[in-house]
Amino acid sequence: MLLAALASLSLALGAAGSAQAGVGLPPVVSHVPTQEKVVFITIDDGWNHDPEAARILLEKRVPVSLFLLPGATSYDTGYFTRLVDEGRATVENHTVNHPDLTALDAAGKDAEVCGAGEQLDATFGRTPKLLRPPYGAVNDEVRLAAKACGVKALVTWTYDFTTWSQTPPTPRLKAGDIVLLHFTPTLAADLQRALDAAKAAGLKPAALMPHLRTAGLV
Repeated sequence: MLLAALASLSLALGAAGSAQAGVGLPPVVSHVPTQEKVVFITIDDGWNHDPEAARILLEKRVPVSLFLLPGATSYDTGYFTRLVDEGRATVENHTVNHPDLTALDAAGKDAEVCGAGEQLDATFGRTPKLLRPPYGAVNDEVRLAAKACGVKALVTWTYDFTTWSQTPPTPRLKAGDIVLLHFTPTLAADLQRALDAAKAAGLKPAALMPHLRTAGLV
């Protein structure tokens, strides 16, 4: 129930952040303005290393942004390096411990965001430029801290396809929508449902960062 409530709150926060991006602060993006028939697949956390989900991503060459917790990658790093090396995955920042960043002081925000970026860089050889704030909880202080850690945009989502207590209704996707999934035991089924929804809407998964650049958001 708490996750669902926070997810609903985050959609409002993300939309507001996109519309009210302050001068000099990285934007909060829940939908990418684009005329291309594309959708963006994103997967959070990383605790459940589902081989079937990896097979789908690799065999279908799905462009995907992985917003990972460093601790979730450390016990089976090869699962993720394979997705990056053999597939079309990029690794992005989701903090160290998944806290509500708005509840932390400046030092806490720095430790969570910069700390995760440094750990992921050490593991994957690339410093993430995108941050998914846990629960989508964002304010200007979080955006300022993210900027100090080299983050170019904070990415929330348009729709969450994750099966939590039950499978959510499948929305009709539109161009530029950002789909949220999680590395849970249902990831393979959730991912396939998202891919089927994209296909039904005449959309194809695309890499997120290039389209953020094209839209002038980073």
